[in-house]
Amino acid sequence: MMKKKVLSVALAGTLLATGAATGTVLAGDNSANGPNYEGNETIKNERLHNYEEMVKVLEKADSQSEAMELETYGESVKGRDLYLAKFGSNEDNPTVLFLTQQHGNETLTTEGALKLIQNLTSNGKKTQEILDNVNVLIAPRLNVDGAEGDVNFSLDDYVSGTHTRYNANEVDLNRDHIDREQPETKAFHENVLQKYSPDYMIDLHHQGTQTTLGDSDELVSGSILYPTTENVDDEVLQRSKQLGSVVYDAVSDKGYGLLSKYPGGSAETISRNGLAVEYDVATLLFEMRGMADHEYDDYVLGQKSNGKLIQQAVTAMEATLEALADGSINEADTSFWDDLPESGYGE
Repeated sequence: MMKKKVLSVALAGTLLATGAATGTVLAGDNSANGPNYEGNETIKNERLHNYEEMVKVLEKADSQSEAMELETYGESVKGRDLYLAKFGSNEDNPTVLFLTQQHGNETLTTEGALKLIQNLTSNGKKTQEILDNVNVLIAPRLNVDGAEGDVNFSLDDYVSGTHTRYNANEVDLNRDHIDREQPETKAFHENVLQKYSPDYMIDLHHQGTQTTLGDSDELVSGSILYPTTENVDDEVLQRSKQLGSVVYDAVSDKGYGLLSKYPGGSAETISRNGLAVEYDVATLLFEMRGMADHEYDDYVLGQKSNGKLIQQAVTAMEATLEALADGSINEADTSFWDDLPESGYGE
């Protein structure tokens, strides 16, 4: 069961919309739909944090903040440490986990996680009220080897040749959540999930650039989905849908986001499904537009969209923290799921 806490004070600052999500919000010209790659748009993956740069950001944040604890919870195939940023350990508070980059070529989610960590190490009143009422776990970049392109197979067929979906053993980590044969997923289960028992989790990914809102020509900036295995507990499913409502309202409210319903499967090897069943954690998949590298040109997004997409990830995570801290997530309206169009894919 989810841990609950009654708050006596409201969060400072402006909270994101808490009303029912009525219909689909169109982002129009303000969406994070910048130029596709298509062989012409600039790809500047060197602007992303590589592994060493990511570690420096994490270590600096840890050294500057008493609220943050930085742990290493395992190693990759190639021996790189896996990091967890922790904020809070009050057993009376709900615990939320943000996981990024199970796929090494899905990079902007980690960029968003690093920005969130920096925000949470600030001394503002709003941040303090969140950390007083929510335990936060951030696991940036599960697939550290794939993100470095340091793998035991060729990337010659990739557009950029710098990032791959798979880990060094050419395994999709997001299909290894039952057998847990890879060191990354094994460590994540044993030293994060089983140790800290999160109540909520957002698993952040990326999808192709041409994902549309249903059968329309409207490109989306992301897609979301709750656990879809028939074995998930009804209460866990409801909390997952409420988590999706918080994210949907927050992204839509910003004006640059347009979200569809991801057409995901029911396999429990996938974290969104398997973790919800095994650990009773409410899970949400959040797929953002475009990738840093891929075999297919139409999956790779040019540089100009990165800023808004990174901010979209930050928006989703911060809205989750606010809704957990003030308890409004428990009243989130899930009816929007009934009308949210499934993703299509344009030409």
